[in-house]
This record gives sequence, structure tokens and C-alpha cells, in this order.
Amino acid sequence: MSVRIAVLGAGRIGQVHAAAIASVPGATLVAVADPVAEVARAVADRHGCAVRIIDEIAAADDIDAVAICTPTDTHADLIERFARTGKAVFCEKPVDLSVDRVKACLKVVEETGTTLMVGFNRRFDPDFRALKAAIDAGRIGTVEMVAITSRDPGPPPHAYIERSGGIFRDMTIHDFDIARWLLDEPVETVFAQGSVLVDPKIGELGDYDSANVILVTAGGRQATISNSRRAAYGYDQRIEVLGSEGAVAAENPHAARIEVATATGYARPPLLNFFMDRYTAAYAAEIAAFVACIRDGTPPPTTGEDGLMALALAEAALVSAREGRAVKVAEVL
Repeated sequence: MSVRIAVLGAGRIGQVHAAAIASVPGATLVAVADPVAEVARAVADRHGCAVRIIDEIAAADDIDAVAICTPTDTHADLIERFARTGKAVFCEKPVDLSVDRVKACLKVVEETGTTLMVGFNRRFDPDFRALKAAIDAGRIGTVEMVAITSRDPGPPPHAYIERSGGIFRDMTIHDFDIARWLLDEPVETVFAQGSVLVDPKIGELGDYDSANVILVTAGGRQATISNSRRAAYGYDQRIEVLGSEGAVAAENPHAARIEVATATGYARPPLLNFFMDRYTAAYAAEIAAFVACIRDGTPPPTTGEDGLMALALAEAALVSAREGRAVKVAEVL
């Protein structure tokens, strides 16, 4: 039986998830909702689904689950609303910008027994999964250090910065989740530095556009994260993990897997432009995992608790960057 899904929010990430749902066997995109009618209609026409308002989706008997792709400050309210309708919920990160609000939301999820999966798509990237599989197979021994590079090709619009919660909550949060996944040991301490090197307006809005973070577990394992809102050469997404018996790395995919060698040197095609292209397979695998959870009654691989802990690391990083000190995760939980 196909799992019938509605997408709430037809902006950039909503369009990505609508395409993923439409591509996944066992999933059916039934409807899309967005306050901008022409945007919703464009997505509906592209994938052959209906346009409905959120009230209609909440009351619908022909929808099993929703994918929440609306602005962050609406996520927790929508999770609670749809949890109470008995529908499964997939929600883009973060659940909310407040740790306390996320805790309250997860309490409702627990009380209703709802399936909630949080959208940390990078865990589903084929290369990153192969990297994790090599670690889990013991090929590099015990994990000791993780290095994550995540740089966007250019900064987002200022209107996005105003609502996103800042670089640690909207960008680094993906890397916090990946670091937790790879370290496989609770992070105890966070030290972060932030700068404004790309766009002065981002600084005027109270955010950073360039950041580095060090995470340390109770056992002393470390993860370093390098973020920038500007990489002139493309969307830069790399991971290296050092273990007691070796290392494993996932490099950037390029537009084509070729290298041209001439008398003037070596040349490769450019990096993929942005997350829509870089993580196409990851988004589809993520939705497939969500569908499997609903169909089989199994726990989601990325939970509300994962969302809470990634946000806690983001909160600790923000405090650290502002106060110039190492911050214990326990301080913000």
C-alpha cells in the first residue's frame, strides 16, 4: 500500500521534498499547501497532485503523513497539530529555535505516539553512508577525530537570515547531526568562533557568515566543523574521519567524474551548484526511510531527540561564539 503524503510549504525545500516523494516507490504525493497560491499550483501541476489548505489536509482521510517544509517558527505548532490528527510527520530541521519549545513539542509527540522524523538528509547521502559503513565495519579502528567542511556557494537572502535563527541553527545544525552520528559518543563541550567576512549586512542582522566549531566528547574524541556562506568554487561538502587504525574520507562529487590532463595542467569539472543537486539521492533515500517507518512501524532513523540534541549543540555554539569560551552542552539543555 502506498503511503499518501502532503507537503506543507512549497518553497525551495518544499519543492525538493515534493520531487523526492514523487520519485520514491511506495509514496504518493497527494497534496501541497502554501499561502502563495501560484507557487503551490506550480508544484501541484509539476507532480500531478492537488492544492489544499492546511485545514483541509489536517481533516483529510486520504492523507497518511505530512512533510513540514514551512518556515522554522511554524514547525513545532504544525508537528503538534498533525500529531493530534494521527498522521505521521516528517519535519525539516530545526523543530524550533528554542530548546524548551522543542522539548514541549516532543512531549506531545510522545503522548500521541506519532511517528516523527526530522530532516537530516546528509545521513542518507550515499557517500556519507559508505563512510559510516566503513567505520561501523571497524576498518579504521576506533574513531578519534572527525573533520567536516560545509560551505555554501553564496549567502542566502537577508530575509532568510532574519527568520532562520542564524548560521549555527540553520547551517551548522546539519554538521552537528553528522558529527554526533560519526562520533557515536555524546558531545560534552562546544567551542565556536564566528566572523562576518562575506556580507556586512549579515553582521548587522546579528549573525555570522563564517564559523569554526570544535566538539569534544566525554571520552576526548573531537570533531571540527568549518562553515562559510561563500565558496566561490561551488558547494563544498567533505568529511574525513581519523581512527586508531586508519582514516576514511568522503570527497566532493563533481558535475562529471572526469579529469582532463594537458600540457597546461590538470582540470576537473566544477562542483555541483547547491544542495538541490548535491543531495538529490539523499533526499529520495530520506523519504524512502520515512515511508518504510510508516509502513513497517519501525522507529525513524532521525528522531525528534536527534533534532533536540543538534539544536542544543547549535545553542552552545552561539553562546561560545558570543562569550569566547567553551560551553558545556548541559548548560543549554
